[in-house]
Amino acid sequence: MKATPYKKLNETIFFEQLENGLEVYILPKKDFHKTVATLTVNYGSVHKEFSIAGRGDSVIFPDGLAHFLEHKMFDCKDWNVFHRFAEQGASVNAFTSFTRTAYTFSATSNIDENLETLLDFVQEPYFTDEAVEKEKGIIEQEIKMYNDTPGWRARFGVIDNLYTSHPVKIDLAGTVASIQRITKEDLYTCYHTFYHPRNMLLFVIGPVNPEETIELIRKNQEQKNFPQRVEANCIFAEENNNVNRRSSTRQMPVSVPQVFIGYKETNLSRRGQERLKYELALNVLLELMFGVSSEAYNTMYDLGYLDTSFQFEHTNEGDFGFTIIGGNSREPDKVITCISETIHRFKMESIPEEDAERVIKKEIGRFLSSINSLQFIANQFTRYRFNEMDLFDVLPALEELTKSDLENVLHEHFSDEAQTTVIVKDQ
Repeated sequence: MKATPYKKLNETIFFEQLENGLEVYILPKKDFHKTVATLTVNYGSVHKEFSIAGRGDSVIFPDGLAHFLEHKMFDCKDWNVFHRFAEQGASVNAFTSFTRTAYTFSATSNIDENLETLLDFVQEPYFTDEAVEKEKGIIEQEIKMYNDTPGWRARFGVIDNLYTSHPVKIDLAGTVASIQRITKEDLYTCYHTFYHPRNMLLFVIGPVNPEETIELIRKNQEQKNFPQRVEANCIFAEENNNVNRRSSTRQMPVSVPQVFIGYKETNLSRRGQERLKYELALNVLLELMFGVSSEAYNTMYDLGYLDTSFQFEHTNEGDFGFTIIGGNSREPDKVITCISETIHRFKMESIPEEDAERVIKKEIGRFLSSINSLQFIANQFTRYRFNEMDLFDVLPALEELTKSDLENVLHEHFSDEAQTTVIVKDQ
């Protein structure tokens, strides 16, 4: 087992790749009482079309299959996953994102038993026709609930405006029509294609002994037989840098209109440290231009253009990326104008050195605060790892950011050609 120290954070991560290919990372935190473990699959909602080596044409599965599979993984033939975790004093959860599916538990006792339970239920699929049909009704209600949520619909409205063909534009859960086409055979095919140990990562954090924990995991995996991994090549429709549409308006029963501006990532070639530096610079820029202490935010707030729902986010997952800015507003057109003018002004003027340093220090403080959360570390470590980055490189990368780095990202990312707007309002 390899130990990697991070001196600035006073942390040491232990790593081993097992013979079956499973990557295991263990971060001991002796001063904590809780342990969190996350078993993550490098498979999400965008992986709907793929080809298998030696099997000819590609296959396309119904939208929402990754999310549907996540739900059905909690079905076991002879035991109840939720009951067993509860009996062992643990809470269990799962989520599906665009690019990964994660299963996680947290507990303060019976850690060994809970670790084995986590590995066992994720690595023992059990699907029946009857259970699949029953699940369709449950997920249909979930889809309808999100379809009635203005913020959710607005967010995917932005993504739909940005992308012409990429499956990131499709709702994570699919549609009512698409999930009706899902079969037991679909679930098994995708499970055996993607849920192989070589496509998974186990992260354990808490007051654990790394040597004892890895030995338990080794023994658990040695008792199981896994077929040779199927080499799958995910296929994405060709997507250019142009946005699908420049603006759209959606009508929903809302008491206050919502407005969002999106920017499409046009340079998808960055990898590793280069991508990490770019992401961090972009996050600093967003805080600098639109954070609660920014001139733009306070002007819009004081004029009554927006409320505390105003937010921004950046997503970058390798072959797609975007920024979304917005929230509730009774003056959506004025918010769009203010955001556009703010970005234009920042492009025309040099960013003051003291402002850049102030916000970078703020982001460092935010990061140091976040890593007090075991759940945050467990979820984010895997996301960074799957994107060829390291969560614990964030601190030194932030400290090395310069005003010039921010200005380069500003001019590249926030182009007028890559912009779209969405307004959600009542009829």
